[in-house]
Amino acid sequence: MSELINEAYKSFLQDVKQRIKAAQIKAVIAVNTELIQLYWEIGNEILKRQQQQNWGSKVVEQLSQDLKRSFPDMKGFSRRNLFYMRKFAETYPELEIVQQLVAQISWSSNTVLLDKCKHNKERFWYAQCAIENGWSRSMMIHHIESELYERKGKAITNFQKTLPTISSDIAEETLKDPYVFDFLNLSERAQEKDLEDALVDNIAQFLLELGKGFAFVGRQYRINVGGDDFYIDLLFFHIELQCYVVIELKTREFKPEHAGKLGFYLAAVDAQLKLEYHNPTIGLIICKHKNEVVVEYSLKHITNPVGVSEYTLSSDLTSKIKKTLPSVEELEEGIKRLD
Repeated sequence: MSELINEAYKSFLQDVKQRIKAAQIKAVIAVNTELIQLYWEIGNEILKRQQQQNWGSKVVEQLSQDLKRSFPDMKGFSRRNLFYMRKFAETYPELEIVQQLVAQISWSSNTVLLDKCKHNKERFWYAQCAIENGWSRSMMIHHIESELYERKGKAITNFQKTLPTISSDIAEETLKDPYVFDFLNLSERAQEKDLEDALVDNIAQFLLELGKGFAFVGRQYRINVGGDDFYIDLLFFHIELQCYVVIELKTREFKPEHAGKLGFYLAAVDAQLKLEYHNPTIGLIICKHKNEVVVEYSLKHITNPVGVSEYTLSSDLTSKIKKTLPSVEELEEGIKRLD
């Protein structure tokens, strides 16, 4: 085989392999969609017969035994799972909704949504995020237990008046309030350097908490203005927004002067780092506490895009401990895996 043919063959082989992988992914998605639809149909039939013929739990128990006997190679027909199917059909009365959204994620992820979410709007939001970001079941649990749905887009900002409409909407949704730093082993008396050190040491978890699209540029990033050196706590670049993001950390309550200092950093980054095709640099102050009225006044006449959010540590989450404890069923499954 000549070198020219060899190179052509390698390119051809790579193309074929990519096509096969794409087809495999489509096949897996198709199988998953069919399975989810089947579970909805079974659950819907159970639901209708319970309503029309007063079926009780004993009938579901019998159905479980018969299905497992008829289809010994198929998993998913346990009594518990059949009740999940019933709940699934009851939660989503329209099959069309199931086909369009929740059938695109795994059944185990769907059971998480059924157990942990309060209403369908929240479930649909997490399902859409899982599809867009490729979340696993454990990743979904993490985001639900950290109350991402409630926190997303809640930071106080001036984006609506300082950024173009499309960019401001995306930026608003990008920021959260509060940020949950429960992966850090810090006390309430931690200083700003301690917080910064811990976040950088746990950069993978920090990026996960920040959300999709953030790329870490540096800590204590030096900028020189008029011969004087200044240091930005944390500097990121957001891929979707196509802009730098300056983060300043405050282990105390927000003060108006914090916004002024951040505005100075934003102006410097725009002048020295921002390229012509980049969008304006965004600033985020993450503080321990904030008075919302003080924040709104502080941002009112600032022309740079700035947001202010709080953060919580694990010691702040004692009221949420019960929510994060595994259920009896999850403990039983964990024990089985250890056997």
